[in-house]
Amino acid sequence: MMDWKDILGSKVESGELPAAENSDEILSENAPVRKADTLRVVIDRKGRKGKTATIVEGFTCDEASLKAVAAKLKTRLGTGGSARAGEILIQGERADDIREILREMGYKVK
Repeated sequence: MMDWKDILGSKVESGELPAAENSDEILSENAPVRKADTLRVVIDRKGRKGKTATIVEGFTCDEASLKAVAAKLKTRLGTGGSARAGEILIQGERADDIREILREMGYKVK
């Protein structure tokens, strides 16, 4: 029995699906996010039953691009989160890590 990785690999080998050499390049091509805006990274505990969340505010892009940036952050940090209404919420107190990653991605961060 083949798992999904084997099936995906066979489709790429047969040419049915394009091979992705570098997922970061694909993400940057498909997610045109304005990097001129200054983003704010804040820690929040309100309304979360005492659990800490880190919120990134100030995005002015569409929802698809916002979700792409959130996915990259969540993957790099190995944590959960969400993206909506111009904000990215990351579980836990990860402000310093998020600032560093966003700067690597070319954003201005406060």
